[in-house]
Amino acid sequence: MGDASPSYKGHRYPVEVISHCVWLYFRFPLSYREVEELMLERGVIVSYETVRRWCRKFGQAYANGLCRRRPRPGGTWHLDEVFIKTNGEQKYLWRAVDRDGNVLDVLVQNRRDKAAARRFLRRLMTKTRAVPRVIVTDRLRSYSAAHREVMPCVQHRSHKGLNNRAENSHQPTRQRERVMKGSSAPWAGRRGSCPCSVASHPTSGLVAT
Repeated sequence: MGDASPSYKGHRYPVEVISHCVWLYFRFPLSYREVEELMLERGVIVSYETVRRWCRKFGQAYANGLCRRRPRPGGTWHLDEVFIKTNGEQKYLWRAVDRDGNVLDVLVQNRRDKAAARRFLRRLMTKTRAVPRVIVTDRLRSYSAAHREVMPCVQHRSHKGLNNRAENSHQPTRQRERVMKGSSAPWAGRRGSCPCSVASHPTSGLVAT
């Protein structure tokens, strides 16, 4: 990861063990205790609290490294939003994927109005440093209003049936919600959640606004 490589000084476990635990947690809908059990089966004794600390410390650094290596996004972007609950409060998880299913960005916001859609579109172009040829969304009117302001020269296709790619990308989020039986902490606090991180775990860079 170049200059962004995290420091392992003071850790008694090998880098391979640490990175594998972090990968397991963010790649699959597992709890910290389940990662602990999987490692025990491999003869590695590590507590779930240690796994939690590793995920908090190294998750984002790993995700950032993957982001720097991701390919240039395709010309068609699929956008969608779903509601999630964090600490009992309803919020909206916005997600964008390209034509190949690669997650471009995710963002947690309190609303799904025009201002929220506009913020997400602008953030997308800033993070990807690209402008799509076509954006595909569902029939939420906020997209149309924001599209006219932010990227009027980009073709906009609004049809629920065309947006399965983005909707399917939400599945890992729903899987983790079922495993964790609801999030006990805001999604925005989840580490290692860069959009292009392992399996694009929601994780994965979520920002609450």
